[in-house]
Amino acid sequence: MRILVTVRGDDAGADERGHDLRRWLIAEPELRGRIRTADGAPPPGAPGAVTDALVAMLEPGRIAEVFAAVVVAWAQSRQGNQTVTITRPDGAETTVGTARVKGLDPRRRAELARRLTAVVDTAPAPARTRPVDRGAEPRRHP
Repeated sequence: MRILVTVRGDDAGADERGHDLRRWLIAEPELRGRIRTADGAPPPGAPGAVTDALVAMLEPGRIAEVFAAVVVAWAQSRQGNQTVTITRPDGAETTVGTARVKGLDPRRRAELARRLTAVVDTAPAPARTRPVDRGAEPRRHP
């Protein structure tokens, strides 16, 4: 599943947030080759960046668990007020804010990682299709 990860914040190091999270993610063997900078995201050190974006190619199970645990640990380690927004292909979004995770004890941090895993582990809802007109004749191709 293709997940879009956006990182926003109000700190002076705005242009490095997404790149730092990417470094954390690819440090995990299970995630190597699955994380890349999103098209159009600024390169490291680019001035004026307010949002960094990553694309994560995830699979259910262990890979989703590792991804969620790293995102929570990274958010807990940050200075300032930043948010990580996870967007699934169906448009469902979940946000993790650094201010909310800083004081979490290990049990609550693990619970947050489990909830985030459930979000990225859940397959997107199938696309809705239009009902079939029962009176329509099938098309025949010559």
